[in-house]
Amino acid sequence: MNHDTSLSSPRVLPRTPGAEPRIVTGAQLRREGLTAARVSERCAPRGPWQQLLPGVYLLDTGPVGGRERLRAALLYAGRPATGRRGSQNGPERAGTDRTGTDAGTGGAAVTGVAALALHGFAAAPAVPVLSHVDVLVPRTRRLRSAGFVRVVRAALSEEPAVVDGFPVVPAERAVADVVAGLDDPAAVRLLLAEAARDGHCEPAVLVAELSAAKLLGRPAVARAVELLLAEGRSLAEERLYALVRVHGLPEPVWNVDLRLPGGPHLGSVDAYWPEEAVAVELDTARAPRCAATPWPAPRGSRGRAQPEPEPVAHAVLREYLERLGVTVVRLSAEALCEAAERQAGVVRTALCAARDRRPAAYVTALPR
Repeated sequence: MNHDTSLSSPRVLPRTPGAEPRIVTGAQLRREGLTAARVSERCAPRGPWQQLLPGVYLLDTGPVGGRERLRAALLYAGRPATGRRGSQNGPERAGTDRTGTDAGTGGAAVTGVAALALHGFAAAPAVPVLSHVDVLVPRTRRLRSAGFVRVVRAALSEEPAVVDGFPVVPAERAVADVVAGLDDPAAVRLLLAEAARDGHCEPAVLVAELSAAKLLGRPAVARAVELLLAEGRSLAEERLYALVRVHGLPEPVWNVDLRLPGGPHLGSVDAYWPEEAVAVELDTARAPRCAATPWPAPRGSRGRAQPEPEPVAHAVLREYLERLGVTVVRLSAEALCEAAERQAGVVRTALCAARDRRPAAYVTALPR
């Protein structure tokens, strides 16, 4: 191939399924025999191409759309470091990754506002009008932000999802990365509300991500999280009320604290059937709360000292109450929504099984 060969031929611009055919890397052009001087000439002000990012080119002079920005950003972030000639890193190469694109992403994934757009958040601009792209890369990558690409160095705890052909961080990670750059409390509150309300991520998972990002210390974020958890818990309670009435379960006493007669607080449950000694606890995220009074050793311990459980640990609460003869059923908000009939069967089975158990210790139930 000589310098005057047109790059419109299929041989020069192979079309890999899922790739943006107008965007190529410098490595692809070099493999086709174009020198750096020839590429620079074609990217001159009146040339037929334009350079979008270091080592990434658009074989057109037209406007750059959002998808093309995403593809270019991932090609840029996925480029291995070339190093010195003859180094172990070797020359820059382009391959095919698991997303079907025409170059590997090098462990990079879209995050920030661009990730929210791909996940379908109404609070984010549509993909076609994205003005910049945040790309998460491993901490060990030596890569700088350039042009419309902002590089975020961090560890990604799980494999990115593939959304519309692009590797994207999970929704909760994208939300945390966006919240980190927000100063407006109203914007923070609206974003967190949309994330949970529209099912992009579960409140507990989102709060854990915000905590890992050390954002819960910000007053605006802490207040938004309180509202988020309160709204999520209220919705879960409404689903539990509907479960009992729609599926014909006996009416329990709602939202009670359990205590031994004359003793300290054992724990709070969302529903309790005293005659059957069956309790239901909703598995939802809660705001931090003060520790309660330590629990006493349960009866029937044969005089042996029992370790005092931590009141804030749900697993310990369940174990402790079951040692007293109380069956604790944990129901998640997601299961109440997606498999209500199955969850009703779980509660009904627990109520029926109470007839075959030995009587539970007497426990008082007081309004929460």
